[in-house]
Amino acid sequence: MKKNIEILAPDLPESVNNAVMLKWHKKIGDYIKEDELIAEIETDKIILEISSPINGILKSQMSLVGQIIKSKSILGYIQSTNLEKNISNINNEFKKNNNSQFFFTPTMRRLISYNEIDKKKIKGIKINGKITKKNFIIEKINKKNKKISKKKIDQKKLFNKKNVDERSYTRISMNPLRKKISERLLLTKQKTAMLTTFNEVNMKPIISLRNKYKDIFEKKYESKLGYMSFYVKAVTQALKQFPEINASIDGTDIIYHNYYDINIAVSTSRGLITPILKNTNFLSMFEIEKKIKSFSILGQTGKIKLEDLESGTFTITNGGVFGSLMSTPIINYPQVAILGMHHIKNRPVVICNKIKILPMMYLALSYDHQLIDGKQAIQFLNYIKDIIEDFSRIIINI
Repeated sequence: MKKNIEILAPDLPESVNNAVMLKWHKKIGDYIKEDELIAEIETDKIILEISSPINGILKSQMSLVGQIIKSKSILGYIQSTNLEKNISNINNEFKKNNNSQFFFTPTMRRLISYNEIDKKKIKGIKINGKITKKNFIIEKINKKNKKISKKKIDQKKLFNKKNVDERSYTRISMNPLRKKISERLLLTKQKTAMLTTFNEVNMKPIISLRNKYKDIFEKKYESKLGYMSFYVKAVTQALKQFPEINASIDGTDIIYHNYYDINIAVSTSRGLITPILKNTNFLSMFEIEKKIKSFSILGQTGKIKLEDLESGTFTITNGGVFGSLMSTPIINYPQVAILGMHHIKNRPVVICNKIKILPMMYLALSYDHQLIDGKQAIQFLNYIKDIIEDFSRIIINI
C-alpha cells in the first residue's frame, strides 16, 4: 500500500526570525530518490536545502515560492513507491528511442538536468549498457553554449545602441539576509553608544614570520597560513586581559563571558555573514585557518550551518581584503566591541628618528561607551598592536 510521507521544514532555532520558500527543484509528479534535493528555503541568515526522506513521487507542494515557512511546518507530501519498478519504467521510456535498454551514468544525468536536454531525443553510443560522453549530449550542450554566447553578444550590441536618455529602474524586494543585516545595523545604532578609536601596526614581523614558515605549515597541514589566524590569536590574548571587552549588556545587567567565541566577517554574494570560531583560546593556528576556509566555502554556497552563525563574544572584520585603508566598523550587537583590520600598505614611518618604508596597517576598534571607557579601549588596541609587532609575547603571556 502506497503511503504519503510529509516533507518537513527543519527545526529553526529562535535566532532565525523568518524563513521563506526560495525554490522547488522538483515538480508534482516527479520521481525523487531518498536524500535527493527537493527544495530550498531561505532564512535571514542562510539557504537551507530540503532533501527527500524516501524514494517516491512528489504528490503535493503545500508551500509556494515566497511563502513564509515556520519551524517543522509541512512543505509537501511524497508518495512512497517501489524503486525497482520505477527504474524499470525509466528504462522502458528510453527503450522507445534505442534498440536495447541502457541507463545514464550519474554524470550524464547531471548534464542532462543542468542543460535541460529532452531525454527522449537522445541518441548515443552504448558501451556496456551505458551512454558515453562522446555522443549527442555533448553536441547538444556545445550548441546550447554557442547560442548563449551569441545571445550575450546580441544583447551587448542592443545595449550599445540604446539612447543614453532612455533611463529605467528595477524594483525588487530585499532578500531575508539583507533585511536581517539592516535590522541588526539599526539595532546597534539604537542600543549602543558607539565610538571608534584607531591605531596603526607595523606588519613586518608577522609578514616575516609567515614567509618563514608558510611552506612548512602548508606541507604539514595542507592548508595555507593566512593573516587572520594571527589576528584571532592576538585578539584572544587581549580579551583575557580586558574582560569588559569580552562582555555584553543585557538590560541593566553586564554579562561577563568566561569563554572566547569570535565571529569572523565573511562576504558572500548574498551579503555579509559572521560565522563563529568557538573557544578560540583552545584552537591552534591550523584549526583556525581550516575553519575560516570552511566558512568561506559554505558561505558562498549558502550551506553554512545555523549553529555556526550564533552570536559570539567579539567580532573581527577585515575590510583590507577589499582594499579598505580605514573604516569605522559597526558593533555586532549584543557584543560591545568589534575590531577592524585593514589593507597592508607600505608607508614612510619614523623609527628612532629615521624614516623607513614599512608595511603598515590601520587598526580600528569600535566599542560601546556604555560599558567600555576610552582608556580601556585604547589600552586594548595597544595590546593587540604590541602582540602583532612581537608575536612571541603570546608564548610568555605578557
